[in-house]
Amino acid sequence: MTSGTSGTGPSTPPPPAGAGTRSYGSDPAQVYDVLTPAAGAPAATGTVVVVHGGFWRAAYDRQHALPEAQAFADTGFHVVLAEYRRVGMPGGGVPGTLDDVRDLLASVSARDDLPKPLVLVGHSAGGHLVTWVAGQPWARDRRIAGVVSLAGVVDLGAADRLHLGDDATRDFVGSGPGTPAWTSADPMSSLPPTVPVRLVNGADDDTVPLGVSDDYVSRATAAGGDVTEVVVEGADHFAVIDPDSDAFDRVLAAVRSLARTG
Repeated sequence: MTSGTSGTGPSTPPPPAGAGTRSYGSDPAQVYDVLTPAAGAPAATGTVVVVHGGFWRAAYDRQHALPEAQAFADTGFHVVLAEYRRVGMPGGGVPGTLDDVRDLLASVSARDDLPKPLVLVGHSAGGHLVTWVAGQPWARDRRIAGVVSLAGVVDLGAADRLHLGDDATRDFVGSGPGTPAWTSADPMSSLPPTVPVRLVNGADDDTVPLGVSDDYVSRATAAGGDVTEVVVEGADHFAVIDPDSDAFDRVLAAVRSLARTG
């Protein structure tokens, strides 16, 4: 991730205007913002949980995902904008980051003021995290209707072979392929997913190339998973989180479909 962010260090950003911030742990990064539907927006079913990217690194925080989160609120959804501990912060990486995502979802799913079902939307490293959730046996217990991975790092082995993000995958896991930590974090190790997975990828993405998803889609589908991929021609890594892009229309369609069927 090289652009489109405002994070420059491990500090926790202020909440967006009009949002309420809640904690799900004792660390300053274990928080999430709640955005309510925009006034006059048609009511939408469920809550969208936005998980930001940045190759799991502390330099990139949730602030850069605010336009995406606000776009979901503008279309009538309740929105949770998630933060989590990242590499370079105490407790960041595997297993701490995965524990944070699990605990975040336990907190969100228990709140009566956030309508269900939940639809998880993650970009880049956040796409990895939501796809990892989809393979966990507790996903349905959290009332998750499905997940949408946007240019997600859904295959850690492929990301490692391509040295994505200057070997960000090994920095995140703390070890290489074949170790228990790697297996626990890799969506490829938990197939088929227990909830539907929708992937939206840009054909012109040179940050997380299109081929990173190939094995996940084929193997998850072969295992009986409800997995589909949309490839948006002309879209790069960041188009899928840009509310003004044509690619984002495909993202909205995937989210609405999952929310209706959940």
